[in-house]
Amino acid sequence: MTPTPASPQVHDLVGIGFGPSNVALAVALREQRERAAADPAAPALSGVFLERQPEFGWHRGMLLDDATMQVSFLKDLVTTRDPASDFSFLSYLHQVGRLHDFINHKTLFPLRSEFHDYLAWCAQRVADQVGYHREVFAVEPVRDGGGRISRLDVLSRDPAGAVRRDRARNVVFAPGLTPRMPEGVEASARVWHNEHLLHRLAELGPDARPARFVVVGAGQSAAEVADHLYQRFPGARVDAVFARYGYSPSDDSSFANRIFDPEAVDTFFDAPREVKAEIMGYHRNTNYSVVDPDLIDALYRRVYQDKVRGTERLRLLNTSRVAEVDETGSGVTVTVEHLPSGKHTPIEADYVVCATGYHPSDPRGLLGEVARHCLADDAGRPMVQRDYRLATTDEVTCGIYLQGGTEHTHGISSSLLSNVAVRVGEILASIGARSTAVDAVPAQR
Repeated sequence: MTPTPASPQVHDLVGIGFGPSNVALAVALREQRERAAADPAAPALSGVFLERQPEFGWHRGMLLDDATMQVSFLKDLVTTRDPASDFSFLSYLHQVGRLHDFINHKTLFPLRSEFHDYLAWCAQRVADQVGYHREVFAVEPVRDGGGRISRLDVLSRDPAGAVRRDRARNVVFAPGLTPRMPEGVEASARVWHNEHLLHRLAELGPDARPARFVVVGAGQSAAEVADHLYQRFPGARVDAVFARYGYSPSDDSSFANRIFDPEAVDTFFDAPREVKAEIMGYHRNTNYSVVDPDLIDALYRRVYQDKVRGTERLRLLNTSRVAEVDETGSGVTVTVEHLPSGKHTPIEADYVVCATGYHPSDPRGLLGEVARHCLADDAGRPMVQRDYRLATTDEVTCGIYLQGGTEHTHGISSSLLSNVAVRVGEILASIGARSTAVDAVPAQR
Protein backbone atom coordinates (compact mmCIF):
# COMPACT_ATOMS: atom_id res chain seq x y z
CA MET A 1 0.00 0.00 0.00
CA THR A 2 1.35 3.42 -0.92
CA PRO A 3 1.69 5.67 2.16
CA THR A 4 -0.57 8.72 2.18
CA PRO A 5 0.64 12.21 3.17
CA ALA A 6 -1.30 11.78 6.44
CA SER A 7 0.48 8.51 7.20
CA PRO A 8 3.93 8.55 5.61
CA GLN A 9 6.35 5.65 5.63
CA VAL A 10 8.53 5.65 8.76
CA HIS A 11 12.26 5.52 8.02
CA ASP A 12 14.85 4.49 10.54
CA LEU A 13 16.73 7.66 9.63
CA VAL A 14 16.37 10.77 7.53
CA GLY A 15 19.59 12.60 6.72
CA ILE A 16 19.47 16.36 6.27
CA GLY A 17 22.20 17.50 3.89
CA PHE A 18 24.29 15.34 1.58
CA GLY A 19 27.86 16.50 1.87
CA PRO A 20 30.73 14.08 2.54
CA SER A 21 29.53 13.18 6.06
CA ASN A 22 26.06 12.04 5.05
CA VAL A 23 27.40 10.48 1.84
CA ALA A 24 29.57 8.33 4.12
CA LEU A 25 26.50 7.51 6.21
CA ALA A 26 24.53 6.55 3.09
CA VAL A 27 27.40 4.28 2.03
CA ALA A 28 27.46 2.62 5.47
CA LEU A 29 23.69 2.20 5.29
CA ARG A 30 23.93 0.62 1.84
CA GLU A 31 26.63 -1.79 3.01
CA GLN A 32 24.59 -2.73 6.06
CA ARG A 33 21.57 -3.58 3.89
CA GLU A 34 23.76 -5.67 1.61
CA ARG A 35 24.97 -7.65 4.62
CA ALA A 36 21.36 -8.11 5.75
CA ALA A 37 20.40 -9.45 2.32
CA ALA A 38 23.08 -12.13 2.66
CA ASP A 39 22.34 -12.83 6.33
CA PRO A 40 18.70 -12.49 7.45
CA ALA A 41 19.89 -12.28 11.07
CA ALA A 42 21.80 -9.08 10.35
CA PRO A 43 19.98 -5.77 11.01
CA ALA A 44 18.69 -3.77 8.07
CA LEU A 45 17.89 -0.07 8.48
CA SER A 46 15.98 2.15 6.08
CA GLY A 47 16.91 5.74 5.33
CA VAL A 48 16.64 8.65 2.94
CA PHE A 49 18.69 11.82 2.53
CA LEU A 50 17.57 15.29 1.51
CA GLU A 51 19.85 17.78 -0.25
CA ARG A 52 18.98 21.26 -1.51
CA GLN A 53 21.59 21.22 -4.30
CA PRO A 54 20.55 19.69 -7.65
CA GLU A 55 23.49 17.27 -7.46
CA PHE A 56 26.40 16.42 -5.22
CA GLY A 57 28.92 19.22 -4.78
CA TRP A 58 31.58 19.95 -2.17
CA HIS A 59 33.26 23.38 -2.07
CA ARG A 60 33.17 23.60 -5.87
CA GLY A 61 34.18 27.26 -5.72
CA MET A 62 37.59 26.29 -4.31
CA LEU A 63 38.47 23.37 -6.61
CA LEU A 64 41.61 25.12 -7.79
CA ASP A 65 43.60 23.27 -10.43
CA ASP A 66 46.68 22.54 -8.32
CA ALA A 67 45.15 22.49 -4.81
CA THR A 68 45.74 19.25 -2.93
CA MET A 69 44.02 17.66 0.03
CA GLN A 70 45.42 18.29 3.50
CA VAL A 71 44.28 14.86 4.66
CA SER A 72 45.55 11.44 3.59
CA PHE A 73 43.50 9.58 0.97
CA LEU A 74 43.33 6.71 3.50
CA LYS A 75 40.95 8.89 5.51
CA ASP A 76 38.30 8.55 2.85
CA LEU A 77 34.64 7.71 3.47
CA VAL A 78 35.17 4.07 4.44
CA THR A 79 38.74 2.80 4.88
CA THR A 80 39.25 3.43 8.61
CA ARG A 81 35.89 1.78 9.29
CA ASP A 82 36.16 -1.05 6.75
CA PRO A 83 39.38 -1.38 4.74
CA ALA A 84 37.72 -4.04 2.56
CA SER A 85 34.93 -1.71 1.34
CA ASP A 86 34.69 -1.17 -2.41
CA PHE A 87 33.73 2.47 -1.74
CA SER A 88 37.34 3.37 -0.92
CA PHE A 89 39.45 5.93 -2.76
CA LEU A 90 41.65 3.09 -4.03
CA SER A 91 38.55 1.34 -5.43
CA TYR A 92 37.64 4.57 -7.17
CA LEU A 93 41.12 4.82 -8.70
CA HIS A 94 40.86 1.24 -9.91
CA GLN A 95 37.43 1.92 -11.40
CA VAL A 96 38.64 4.97 -13.36
CA GLY A 97 41.89 3.33 -14.46
CA ARG A 98 44.39 5.44 -12.52
CA LEU A 99 45.44 3.14 -9.70
CA HIS A 100 48.98 2.43 -10.95
CA ASP A 101 49.49 6.05 -11.98
CA PHE A 102 48.54 7.18 -8.48
CA ILE A 103 50.87 4.61 -6.89
CA ASN A 104 53.72 5.90 -9.01
CA HIS A 105 52.87 9.45 -7.92
CA LYS A 106 54.10 8.52 -4.40
CA THR A 107 51.76 10.82 -2.50
CA LEU A 108 49.18 10.54 0.26
CA PHE A 109 47.49 13.77 -0.79
CA PRO A 110 45.51 13.73 -4.05
CA LEU A 111 44.34 16.80 -5.90
CA ARG A 112 41.27 18.32 -4.30
CA SER A 113 39.44 18.10 -7.62
CA GLU A 114 40.28 14.40 -7.84
CA PHE A 115 39.01 13.76 -4.32
CA HIS A 116 35.84 15.65 -5.22
CA ASP A 117 35.39 13.27 -8.15
CA TYR A 118 35.80 10.37 -5.73
CA LEU A 119 33.12 11.79 -3.42
CA ALA A 120 30.79 12.33 -6.39
CA TRP A 121 31.47 8.72 -7.49
CA CYS A 122 30.37 7.49 -4.06
CA ALA A 123 27.34 9.79 -4.05
CA GLN A 124 26.23 8.54 -7.47
CA ARG A 125 26.37 4.92 -6.29
CA VAL A 126 23.92 5.64 -3.46
CA ALA A 127 21.79 8.12 -5.43
CA ASP A 128 18.67 5.98 -4.95
CA GLN A 129 18.70 7.03 -1.28
CA VAL A 130 18.85 10.78 -2.00
CA GLY A 131 16.25 13.41 -2.80
CA TYR A 132 18.12 16.23 -4.53
CA HIS A 133 16.69 19.72 -4.97
CA ARG A 134 14.90 19.28 -1.63
CA GLU A 135 15.41 22.12 0.85
CA VAL A 136 14.44 21.18 4.39
CA PHE A 137 12.51 24.01 6.02
CA ALA A 138 11.04 22.45 9.16
CA VAL A 139 11.13 19.45 11.47
CA GLU A 140 7.90 18.69 13.30
CA PRO A 141 7.29 16.40 16.30
CA VAL A 142 5.10 13.32 16.05
CA ARG A 143 3.82 12.06 19.39
CA ASP A 144 2.97 8.52 20.42
CA GLY A 145 -0.03 7.43 22.46
CA GLY A 146 1.73 8.47 25.64
CA GLY A 147 2.39 11.99 24.38
CA ARG A 148 6.13 11.53 23.89
CA ILE A 149 7.93 12.65 20.73
CA SER A 150 8.76 9.29 19.17
CA ARG A 151 9.03 10.34 15.52
CA LEU A 152 9.98 13.42 13.58
CA ASP A 153 8.48 14.67 10.32
CA VAL A 154 11.05 16.31 8.06
CA LEU A 155 9.45 18.81 5.69
CA SER A 156 11.20 19.82 2.48
CA ARG A 157 10.23 21.63 -0.70
CA ASP A 158 11.47 21.50 -4.26
CA PRO A 159 12.12 24.58 -6.44
CA ALA A 160 8.50 24.51 -7.62
CA GLY A 161 7.27 24.69 -4.02
CA ALA A 162 6.02 21.11 -3.76
CA VAL A 163 6.26 19.94 -0.14
CA ARG A 164 7.40 16.47 0.87
CA ARG A 165 7.03 14.95 4.33
CA ASP A 166 9.44 12.22 5.50
CA ARG A 167 8.83 10.57 8.85
CA ALA A 168 11.79 9.25 10.83
CA ARG A 169 12.69 7.51 14.03
CA ASN A 170 16.01 9.33 13.84
CA VAL A 171 17.24 12.45 12.05
CA VAL A 172 20.91 13.00 11.19
CA PHE A 173 21.85 16.63 10.59
CA ALA A 174 24.83 17.29 8.34
CA PRO A 175 24.03 20.79 7.11
CA GLY A 176 27.61 21.84 6.49
CA LEU A 177 29.12 25.20 7.33
CA THR A 178 27.97 28.79 6.84
CA PRO A 179 30.50 31.25 5.37
CA ARG A 180 31.80 33.81 7.86
CA MET A 181 32.44 37.37 6.71
CA PRO A 182 34.53 39.96 8.61
CA GLU A 183 32.55 41.97 11.12
CA GLY A 184 30.56 44.70 9.38
CA VAL A 185 31.29 43.35 5.88
CA GLU A 186 28.56 41.95 3.66
CA ALA A 187 28.91 39.85 0.53
CA SER A 188 28.05 41.56 -2.75
CA ALA A 189 28.88 41.55 -6.45
CA ARG A 190 32.38 42.85 -5.61
CA VAL A 191 32.87 41.40 -2.14
CA TRP A 192 32.99 37.61 -2.07
CA HIS A 193 33.55 34.79 0.35
CA ASN A 194 36.20 32.45 -0.96
CA GLU A 195 33.61 29.64 -1.03
CA HIS A 196 32.35 31.18 -4.29
CA LEU A 197 35.70 32.18 -5.77
CA LEU A 198 35.71 30.18 -9.02
CA HIS A 199 32.03 30.85 -9.63
CA ARG A 200 32.50 34.62 -9.26
CA LEU A 201 35.59 34.64 -11.44
CA ALA A 202 33.72 32.70 -14.12
CA GLU A 203 30.97 35.32 -14.05
CA LEU A 204 33.53 37.99 -14.92
CA GLY A 205 34.04 36.36 -18.31
CA PRO A 206 37.19 35.15 -20.08
CA ASP A 207 38.21 38.63 -21.20
CA ALA A 208 38.06 40.24 -17.76
CA ARG A 209 41.29 41.88 -16.63
CA PRO A 210 40.80 43.02 -13.00
CA ALA A 211 43.76 45.04 -11.79
CA ARG A 212 43.43 44.98 -8.01
CA PHE A 213 42.35 42.37 -5.46
CA VAL A 214 42.25 42.36 -1.67
CA VAL A 215 42.33 38.96 0.04
CA VAL A 216 41.38 38.85 3.72
CA GLY A 217 42.49 35.95 5.93
CA ALA A 218 45.56 34.08 7.16
CA GLY A 219 44.66 30.42 6.66
CA GLN A 220 45.11 27.83 3.92
CA SER A 221 42.19 29.07 1.84
CA ALA A 222 43.38 32.69 2.00
CA ALA A 223 46.88 31.69 0.90
CA GLU A 224 45.48 29.58 -1.94
CA VAL A 225 43.25 32.43 -3.11
CA ALA A 226 46.14 34.93 -3.07
CA ASP A 227 48.35 32.52 -5.01
CA HIS A 228 45.60 31.70 -7.53
CA LEU A 229 44.77 35.34 -8.26
CA TYR A 230 48.46 36.23 -8.55
CA GLN A 231 49.00 33.55 -11.18
CA ARG A 232 45.68 33.85 -13.02
CA PHE A 233 45.90 37.61 -13.53
CA PRO A 234 49.54 38.46 -14.29
CA GLY A 235 48.82 42.17 -14.47
CA ALA A 236 46.92 42.40 -11.19
CA ARG A 237 48.07 43.46 -7.74
CA VAL A 238 47.03 41.24 -4.83
CA ASP A 239 46.97 42.69 -1.32
CA ALA A 240 46.76 40.05 1.42
CA VAL A 241 45.43 41.41 4.73
CA PHE A 242 45.75 39.45 7.98
CA ALA A 243 46.37 40.06 11.67
CA ARG A 244 49.39 37.76 11.99
CA TYR A 245 52.94 38.76 11.20
CA GLY A 246 53.09 36.19 8.45
CA TYR A 247 51.47 33.00 7.27
CA SER A 248 51.92 30.31 9.95
CA PRO A 249 52.77 26.73 8.95
CA SER A 250 50.38 23.90 9.74
CA ASP A 251 51.61 21.19 12.09
CA ASP A 252 51.36 18.01 10.06
CA SER A 253 53.85 16.04 12.16
CA SER A 254 53.13 12.43 13.06
CA PHE A 255 52.56 12.92 16.78
CA ALA A 256 50.40 16.03 16.37
CA ASN A 257 48.23 14.19 13.83
CA ARG A 258 47.15 11.83 16.58
CA ILE A 259 44.67 14.55 17.57
CA PHE A 260 42.61 13.32 14.59
CA ASP A 261 42.63 9.64 15.62
CA PRO A 262 39.32 8.06 16.70
CA GLU A 263 40.78 7.40 20.15
CA ALA A 264 41.35 11.13 20.57
CA VAL A 265 37.59 11.67 20.38
CA ASP A 266 37.09 9.50 23.48
CA THR A 267 39.86 11.34 25.33
CA PHE A 268 38.44 14.74 24.43
CA PHE A 269 34.82 13.83 25.16
CA ASP A 270 35.64 12.57 28.67
CA ALA A 271 37.90 15.51 29.58
CA PRO A 272 36.78 18.38 31.87
CA ARG A 273 35.84 21.59 30.11
CA GLU A 274 39.06 23.40 31.05
CA VAL A 275 41.13 20.51 29.67
CA LYS A 276 39.11 20.55 26.46
CA ALA A 277 39.98 24.24 26.06
CA GLU A 278 43.67 23.52 26.66
CA ILE A 279 43.73 20.68 24.12
CA MET A 280 42.09 22.88 21.50
CA GLY A 281 44.58 25.64 22.22
CA TYR A 282 47.55 23.33 21.94
CA HIS A 283 46.49 21.87 18.61
CA ARG A 284 44.75 24.69 16.76
CA ASN A 285 47.80 24.91 14.51
CA THR A 286 46.92 21.55 12.99
CA ASN A 287 43.91 23.07 11.25
CA TYR A 288 43.01 26.71 11.99
CA SER A 289 44.56 29.81 10.37
CA VAL A 290 47.58 27.82 9.21
CA VAL A 291 49.04 27.13 5.78
CA ASP A 292 50.86 24.25 4.12
CA PRO A 293 54.61 24.99 4.38
CA ASP A 294 55.17 24.40 0.64
CA LEU A 295 52.60 27.06 -0.21
CA ILE A 296 54.18 29.48 2.27
CA ASP A 297 57.52 28.95 0.52
CA ALA A 298 55.92 29.55 -2.88
CA LEU A 299 54.30 32.80 -1.75
CA TYR A 300 57.51 34.04 -0.17
CA ARG A 301 59.33 33.25 -3.39
CA ARG A 302 56.80 35.34 -5.35
CA VAL A 303 57.16 38.27 -2.96
CA TYR A 304 60.94 38.14 -3.19
CA GLN A 305 60.91 37.85 -6.99
CA ASP A 306 58.61 40.86 -7.15
CA LYS A 307 61.14 42.87 -5.13
CA VAL A 308 63.92 41.81 -7.47
CA ARG A 309 61.86 42.94 -10.47
CA GLY A 310 60.62 46.08 -8.72
CA THR A 311 56.96 45.18 -9.34
CA GLU A 312 55.52 44.27 -5.91
CA ARG A 313 52.39 42.63 -7.25
CA LEU A 314 51.86 40.52 -4.12
CA ARG A 315 51.77 42.64 -0.97
CA LEU A 316 51.40 41.20 2.51
CA LEU A 317 49.67 43.69 4.80
CA ASN A 318 50.41 41.90 8.05
CA THR A 319 49.41 42.77 11.63
CA SER A 320 46.40 44.47 10.06
CA ARG A 321 42.67 44.12 9.79
CA VAL A 322 39.88 45.37 7.55
CA ALA A 323 38.25 48.28 9.33
CA GLU A 324 35.76 49.28 6.65
CA VAL A 325 34.63 48.34 3.15
CA ASP A 326 32.90 50.89 0.91
CA GLU A 327 31.67 50.04 -2.57
CA THR A 328 31.68 52.60 -5.33
CA GLY A 329 30.39 52.40 -8.87
CA SER A 330 33.73 51.23 -10.19
CA GLY A 331 35.24 49.28 -7.31
CA VAL A 332 35.74 48.91 -3.58
CA THR A 333 37.61 51.03 -1.05
CA VAL A 334 39.02 48.88 1.73
CA THR A 335 40.21 50.74 4.82
CA VAL A 336 42.99 48.71 6.43
CA GLU A 337 43.95 49.32 10.06
CA HIS A 338 47.56 48.63 11.03
CA LEU A 339 47.07 47.14 14.48
CA PRO A 340 50.37 48.17 16.15
CA SER A 341 50.08 51.83 15.12
CA GLY A 342 46.33 52.23 14.66
CA LYS A 343 46.95 53.88 11.29
CA HIS A 344 44.15 53.61 8.73
CA THR A 345 45.05 53.27 5.05
CA PRO A 346 42.49 53.20 2.21
CA ILE A 347 43.17 50.68 -0.57
CA GLU A 348 41.36 50.71 -3.89
CA ALA A 349 40.38 47.33 -5.30
CA ASP A 350 38.22 45.86 -8.01
CA TYR A 351 37.24 42.89 -5.86
CA VAL A 352 37.60 41.69 -2.26
CA VAL A 353 37.82 38.01 -1.36
CA CYS A 354 37.17 37.13 2.28
CA ALA A 355 38.76 33.80 3.21
CA THR A 356 37.62 34.18 6.79
CA GLY A 357 36.30 30.74 7.59
CA TYR A 358 32.90 29.35 8.45
CA HIS A 359 30.33 29.11 11.23
CA PRO A 360 28.98 25.67 12.14
CA SER A 361 25.28 25.45 11.33
CA ASP A 362 23.02 25.04 14.35
CA PRO A 363 20.24 22.51 13.63
CA ARG A 364 18.04 23.89 16.39
CA GLY A 365 16.80 26.55 14.01
CA LEU A 366 14.98 23.86 12.02
CA LEU A 367 13.64 21.93 14.98
CA GLY A 368 10.86 24.35 15.92
CA GLU A 369 8.92 23.06 18.93
CA VAL A 370 11.39 20.19 19.36
CA ALA A 371 14.26 22.64 19.99
CA ARG A 372 12.98 23.49 23.47
CA HIS A 373 13.50 19.85 24.43
CA CYS A 374 17.18 19.95 23.41
CA LEU A 375 19.56 20.53 26.30
CA ALA A 376 22.28 23.20 26.16
CA ASP A 377 25.37 23.97 28.23
CA ASP A 378 25.84 27.25 30.07
CA ALA A 379 27.39 28.75 26.90
CA GLY A 380 24.21 28.00 24.96
CA ARG A 381 25.81 25.24 22.90
CA PRO A 382 23.97 21.96 22.25
CA MET A 383 24.78 19.17 24.67
CA VAL A 384 25.80 16.13 22.65
CA GLN A 385 26.23 12.55 23.79
CA ARG A 386 29.19 10.38 22.83
CA ASP A 387 27.24 8.73 19.99
CA TYR A 388 26.66 12.22 18.46
CA ARG A 389 23.04 12.27 19.61
CA LEU A 390 21.65 15.53 20.94
CA ALA A 391 20.88 15.36 24.63
CA THR A 392 17.16 15.95 25.14
CA THR A 393 14.48 15.84 27.79
CA ASP A 394 12.83 12.49 28.51
CA GLU A 395 9.86 13.61 26.44
CA VAL A 396 11.89 12.93 23.28
CA THR A 397 12.47 9.25 22.54
CA CYS A 398 13.55 9.57 18.91
CA GLY A 399 17.15 10.35 17.98
CA ILE A 400 18.59 13.64 16.71
CA TYR A 401 22.19 13.19 15.58
CA LEU A 402 24.80 15.75 14.51
CA GLN A 403 27.56 15.42 11.94
CA GLY A 404 29.37 18.69 12.52
CA GLY A 405 28.90 21.37 15.13
CA THR A 406 30.26 19.08 17.86
CA GLU A 407 33.75 20.51 18.20
CA HIS A 408 33.05 21.63 21.77
CA THR A 409 32.14 18.07 22.78
CA HIS A 410 34.04 15.77 20.41
CA GLY A 411 37.10 17.80 19.45
CA ILE A 412 38.83 19.28 16.46
CA SER A 413 37.95 16.53 13.98
CA SER A 414 34.18 17.00 14.28
CA SER A 415 33.88 19.03 11.07
CA LEU A 416 36.74 17.37 9.18
CA LEU A 417 37.08 14.33 6.97
CA SER A 418 39.57 12.67 9.31
CA ASN A 419 37.06 10.69 11.37
CA VAL A 420 34.06 10.59 9.06
CA ALA A 421 34.25 6.85 8.32
CA VAL A 422 34.46 5.87 11.99
CA ARG A 423 31.88 8.46 13.04
CA VAL A 424 29.17 7.22 10.68
CA GLY A 425 29.79 3.69 11.88
CA GLU A 426 29.21 4.83 15.46
CA ILE A 427 26.05 6.74 14.53
CA LEU A 428 24.64 3.83 12.58
CA ALA A 429 25.41 1.42 15.43
CA SER A 430 23.62 3.75 17.84
CA ILE A 431 20.58 4.03 15.57
CA GLY A 432 20.52 0.26 15.08
CA ALA A 433 20.59 -0.33 18.82
CA ARG A 434 17.72 2.08 19.38
CA SER A 435 15.51 1.24 16.41
CA THR A 436 12.90 -1.49 16.00
CA ALA A 437 11.79 -3.17 12.81
CA VAL A 438 8.19 -2.03 13.27
CA ASP A 439 6.47 0.71 15.22
CA ALA A 440 5.62 -0.71 18.61
CA VAL A 441 3.16 2.10 19.32
CA PRO A 442 1.24 3.91 16.56
CA ALA A 443 2.28 7.54 16.27
CA GLN A 444 -0.39 10.23 16.40
CA ARG A 445 -0.40 13.57 14.62
